[in-house]
Amino acid sequence: MAEQRWIAAVAAAVAMGGGAFFAVGALRPDPTPVAGFSAPFVFGRFSVPQDNPLTEEAFALGRRLFYDPLLSGGNDRSCATCHIQRLAFTDGLPRAAGLDAEDLDFSSMSLVNLLWGQERFFWDGRALGLEQQALLPIQNPREMAQDLEGLVSELNGSRRYRRMFRQAYGDVSSENIARALATFMRMLISADSKYDRFLRGEAKLSEQEELGRKLFMAHPDTKASLRGGNCIDCHSQFLTSGFRDGLDGFSNNGLDRDEDLPAGLMAVTGNPAHKGFFKVPTLRNIAVTAPYMHDGRLRTLEDVMDHYNDGVVVSDTLSPLILEADNTTSPPGPFVGLRLTDDEKAAIIAFLHTLTDEAFLSDDRFSNPFEGET
Repeated sequence: MAEQRWIAAVAAAVAMGGGAFFAVGALRPDPTPVAGFSAPFVFGRFSVPQDNPLTEEAFALGRRLFYDPLLSGGNDRSCATCHIQRLAFTDGLPRAAGLDAEDLDFSSMSLVNLLWGQERFFWDGRALGLEQQALLPIQNPREMAQDLEGLVSELNGSRRYRRMFRQAYGDVSSENIARALATFMRMLISADSKYDRFLRGEAKLSEQEELGRKLFMAHPDTKASLRGGNCIDCHSQFLTSGFRDGLDGFSNNGLDRDEDLPAGLMAVTGNPAHKGFFKVPTLRNIAVTAPYMHDGRLRTLEDVMDHYNDGVVVSDTLSPLILEADNTTSPPGPFVGLRLTDDEKAAIIAFLHTLTDEAFLSDDRFSNPFEGET
């Protein structure tokens, strides 16, 4: 069933905006277009660059490159070093480990459902597409420290890679390395969690999970006696990631005071209004991607709920959606937080656990292709 859901009808992909997948006439030889996706229509439209259509050959090449330590200057780490499948392609560390024995600035983000949501990548939005995102860690002297010309030379020295590049793109080049890695990441689609099965009418949520779902989807409104967790205001309903329009997928969620606020998105845009803004991550498989936030400062989902409930720090660029979210009618004051009950916090966490997609976390199609090779 998982295979059938993954390879859906081509017509479905086209209807969802995938018509650009098949503009492959310029490629020699013509690779095999990927038939489609299992992603539900509620995820919305998606698009793929016309010069990098989704093909079986590009996916196979990208998968192999993703797991190959040849991509690092010391041939000792791969993309999968910091993006582990069973952890929804995170690494379980507060911040990713650098080559210089010091932690990097940010935690490793989950690589899931990247076809949808905000089109800027990395926590600070410095990459404007997956192809660009794919090459930055490879070249970063603190991450993989690989020279692209040297990498192309090494890959050209492999008969297998020469054949795979020829079948997918025609030649070995840094641009085609980026395209292949981007294709693999675009195919990392998680859409078979309990919540997805609930949306398809195949599963029923428990009473606690259903309460958590309702709280997740609601912005508190004391005048209407509506209690809410305010999650939906930043985490789009079905994808649970940041919104797509403009820079709506970035936010200051109240972690630091003004004097301690890191640049975040401001480092990219130069706009002081974006100080402390970071990419809103997907909550898909959130139960296995701890620790949380851009710097991994919160260890558990309970810590995350406590932050939004009574730990929000006010700063000049704090999201107004967080600033005004309160489930009590007490007079205005310095306190900012949801003020949910313990039962309500537990219910939201129970709902978040329904976002775990066990099939995705163990899917052989996304696993290390080197394992089992002789």
